[in-house]
Order: sequence, then structure tokens, then C-alpha cells
Amino acid sequence: MIKVRNLTKYYGERLAVDNISFDVGKGEIVGLLGPNAAGKTTTMRILTGFLTPTRGDTWIADCNMVTNSLEGRKHIGYMPESVPLYTDMTVREYLAFFGRLRGLDAKRTNHRINDVIGLCNLEEYVDSIIGKLSKGFRQRVGLAQAIIHEPEVLILDEPTVGIDPLQVSQTRTLIKELGKEHTILLSTHILPEVSATCGRVIIINRGRIIAQDSIENLSAIVKGARRLRIEVKGPHDQITKRLQRIDGVKKVSREGNYLIVESPIQIDPRSQVTEIIVKSGWTLLSIETVEMSLEDIFLQLTAKDKEESDSE
Repeated sequence: MIKVRNLTKYYGERLAVDNISFDVGKGEIVGLLGPNAAGKTTTMRILTGFLTPTRGDTWIADCNMVTNSLEGRKHIGYMPESVPLYTDMTVREYLAFFGRLRGLDAKRTNHRINDVIGLCNLEEYVDSIIGKLSKGFRQRVGLAQAIIHEPEVLILDEPTVGIDPLQVSQTRTLIKELGKEHTILLSTHILPEVSATCGRVIIINRGRIIAQDSIENLSAIVKGARRLRIEVKGPHDQITKRLQRIDGVKKVSREGNYLIVESPIQIDPRSQVTEIIVKSGWTLLSIETVEMSLEDIFLQLTAKDKEESDSE
């Protein structure tokens, strides 16, 4: 449903997007993840036809967005980070306006307003002035306008920025529900956002894609260390010093009431850790292997990318 090939965008002499390529298949929810100014928003604006690329091509539902942008936009629902709302309209008036802009007739527009109001949980506010709504409910109105015409593809730019934790949770649930009927590309710099909603992630940094895969596969790719989380009843300082002397152990650190023991992936120090703790008279309460989180993956990949860029 979404295809990007060799996409490059300059602003004057500044390179914002650097020759990136990726695909998003029908029914996927894919996260475009990166720090601020990584090139996420520029990529999305090109995909939606708001910007033209310096080089490269993009397709939405087989429509080339460079040569046939108007046709391609019919298949897109777009929610930018700053939703363009008419704050003097009611929610119903605003959605009716966008329904007409999208080419829906009056009967179909009214039907779709009822659908999206229910889907976005806006029933209580349908006749409220948008300017009087909270940021979270404005975000919902923005999402409602993005799906009013039942597009195949949804492009959502930072959909939960600036809203409270409860509304963040509700928005994530809504996005997963929308993923049953739509192909979704979701940009964010918030790591839990991707973990909670996306089946696959594309990590972009300094305008370049540095990794793209499922979180599980990325973990397998970048994981260069085995991490054990142990809970021990005993003097942590002494335990730390003793465990650090085990051959192959690279680091022992404190994490709350736990100790994290790191070693190369090919070395498994569990038996030695257990033996030392027991022989020293300490009590081993638990020991488990710690899986790499998305935050670990992201930090490791972006740090590696920075090192490679600095060495060029």
C-alpha cells in the first residue's frame, strides 16, 4: 500500500532525507521511529503530497505521489502533528466540511459522521465548539477527519504528543482498532508508542534508515550482550565486586533492588553466578535473562550510526 524508493529531500543545502526506501504492506501498522529532526515529518509530507522530493518516488495504493498526487490523496487519511482545526466550528460542522471536501454526498457524509464519532468516542462533544475542547479531544477530532472518507492508508504524525496519559492509552487502543481496516504509518519519537501499537518499526536517524524489522528481530540483530537480572539478599557492594571478577562478565550494575550482570552473548555465566552467591552465604531470590527493550535497541543503533557518521 505504501512504497518508497530512493527518497531524497534537500532544504537548500541541508539534507533532510537521505536516499531512503521502504514498503508498508496492506493491513500493517508500522512505526517510523526517530529522534526529533530525524526526517520523519518530511518523509510523511512527501508521502501525502504536501512536499515534492528532490529525488526518488513514492506510491500510495499504486498511485505515484510525484506524478499523480491528486489521485493518490484520495486513498490517504492524514493527521499531522499540529492538526489544522477550525476552532469556531462544532465537531459536527467540521466533519461535515471535511466530508464535502473529500467528495462525499450529504447522505454519505452524515452516515460517516455518525461512524467516526462513535469510533473516536466523541458522542458527548459532537455539538461542542472545537475551540473549547481539550488537546486530547482535539486530537480525536483530527483523527476523525482523517478517516471520514474511509481511506485505505492512514498516515499519523506524532498522534499522542501533548495529551494526558489516559488519552494516550485510549488513542493507542484506537489506532490498533483502526489497524484492522487500514494500513497505518505512524511517526513518533516516543518509544512506548511503537511497542504498544506497531508490528514493525523503521528507525530513521539523520535522514537515513538505520534499521527496519520487527522489534524481536531487531533485538536479535543488535544484541551483542547477555543480560541477567538477579535479586540477591546480601550486601550489594560486595556482591557486585565478587561477580565482576567472573571471567567474561563485562559489567555489573544496580537497577532498583536488582543487579544486572552483562556478558558476551556466547558466554552464559548463570551457573558461576549461582555458585558464588551460594558459597558466599548470600541468598539468591531470583535470576532471569533480560530481553533487550526497544529503548535499548534504539539507543544502540543511533549511537552506532553517530559513530559511523563521525568517522566518515
